[in-house]
Amino acid sequence: MIKKSKKVIAAGLASTLTVAYMFGSFAQAEESAEKNIAPSTAKDKLEAYIKFTQILNVIESQYVDEVNTTDLVDKALKGLMTNLDSHSSFMDQKEYKDLSVQTKGEFGGLGVSIGMKDGALTVIAPIKGTPADKAGIQAGDIILKINDTATIGMTIDESVKMMRGKPKTSLVLTIIRKGEPKPLEVKITRDIIKIQSVYAKTIEEKLLYVHVTSFDQKVVEEVQKAMKEHPEAEGMILDLRNNPGGLLDQAVGLADLFVDQGVIVSQKGKVASENQNYMATKKGTDTKMPLVVLVNSGSASASEIVSGALQDLKRAIVVGEKTFGKGSVQVVMPMGKDEALKLTVARYYLPSGRTIQAVGVTPDITVPLGTIEFIKDNLSLKESDLKKHLESELAKIDGNTTTVTEENNATEVDDSIITEDQLYLDLQLKSAVDILKALIITQKGKN
Repeated sequence: MIKKSKKVIAAGLASTLTVAYMFGSFAQAEESAEKNIAPSTAKDKLEAYIKFTQILNVIESQYVDEVNTTDLVDKALKGLMTNLDSHSSFMDQKEYKDLSVQTKGEFGGLGVSIGMKDGALTVIAPIKGTPADKAGIQAGDIILKINDTATIGMTIDESVKMMRGKPKTSLVLTIIRKGEPKPLEVKITRDIIKIQSVYAKTIEEKLLYVHVTSFDQKVVEEVQKAMKEHPEAEGMILDLRNNPGGLLDQAVGLADLFVDQGVIVSQKGKVASENQNYMATKKGTDTKMPLVVLVNSGSASASEIVSGALQDLKRAIVVGEKTFGKGSVQVVMPMGKDEALKLTVARYYLPSGRTIQAVGVTPDITVPLGTIEFIKDNLSLKESDLKKHLESELAKIDGNTTTVTEENNATEVDDSIITEDQLYLDLQLKSAVDILKALIITQKGKN
């Protein structure tokens, strides 16, 4: 198909009808899949192509300003691709060159994943530790302007291009955030994005907490390492909140650590070569450890594959909020030497046959973002601390001006442990811990 496309593009304006035919086929496939619309007849197609060339001719001959035919066709293609879906696009010579630079070179970015939701440019999630995260950008923020340029009508590729730039340069995002009475302006300084994808911690010694922030090429390896380093763990929380996705093979591999049979995810498109099933394997699988998966609106793509697959295969309890809903496959197809299409060629489907695209994964147990208020009992002291505490209280009553010197028992914060205080600051995580404990008890009861 790509070779044919090259020939079509090289043929120039004389092959406009053929180009329209090729693109029209994709458009029909998209609509047919979504709306069960019957494919156009040969007569319908011919009439549509004639209409396109007639309009092009009218513009060329009567438009008030002089126009360039190539530019007109490029603009028509851009509009056509944008109307297929928010992830497909036509890249002209400059845009294709920029893509090559971005994929091969080093550039500054914000560390934020974005997508289109209900026609608005929306933050899927900021990546932990990046400039966007440090500046306070949140999942679900709608980007209204990039510097002084409104994003209405802007494609994802165009917005990404504007947000990337030289490290240490700044831009201002104007965002709309739920609960805020007016738009917010956030200044962010670009930087080289370096991501740590996996963080492992323990909770109450016997629970393993693994936070996967994005799916890079070492996710499966790092999660396996964390599990081996904590053989005493009785259960595990897999935190995929604000994880915008990444490599498909890592998503499949991560789910495969916990299931030993069945389809993890399937990929289906119009072209038979795009249809694939990704299967679970038995090697290195832990099917016994109780598992809870945390998700929110910032969980997308690969995160939705993992959480949805583990949910469908009854291997984990999914907790949190409904995910973003990005479950389609894009490929970049060169068209000649200098141009390309980025085209949606397939969709992902979970083991049950349901799609992720524009639907997302609904948790088994919905828990909103929030904190838990609790009152500490300051008199609940260990025997070793009680004498010291009473002496301090007596000194206050007696008006004793002698300063009671206490040993400084403060210790440095251990980043490998999640404390009780930290749990109470995260309602979703606290709920996940409680659910995991219940799963552990239930499993012990079965044994």
